[in-house]
Amino acid sequence: MKKNKIIGILAVVVLGIGVLCFGVWFLLSTGSSYYYTQIDNTKIEQGEPRQGVVDLKGGMAYSYTLPAYDEHGKEKDITFGASRELREGAFLRLTIMPVRGVVEWSEVQYEELPEEVQGKFKQ
Repeated sequence: MKKNKIIGILAVVVLGIGVLCFGVWFLLSTGSSYYYTQIDNTKIEQGEPRQGVVDLKGGMAYSYTLPAYDEHGKEKDITFGASRELREGAFLRLTIMPVRGVVEWSEVQYEELPEEVQGKFKQ
């Protein structure tokens, strides 16, 4: 009986450590990748305020779905939110994490884009 109890406690400890490691990996930027896009405000969607309802998009008032390119020039349509309308023609670097999607975006200059990506956009 005592042996089974020890095995059970060890199993719970190992499971707890596994869940903790997964949580740390999930919250940190391990496995993140970068995509680059150019703002086109004709492809913006403005959300309606939803009083009393939890907004899973983090309260972002605007949603963009734009073609984006990884550092090798591979295209993918990506949707991300913003709290305001972004500057027309601005270049963005999107930080993408598995499962979570876009976790961050920042404006970059054309010269900061990877060479394979620069040819995809007009300056």
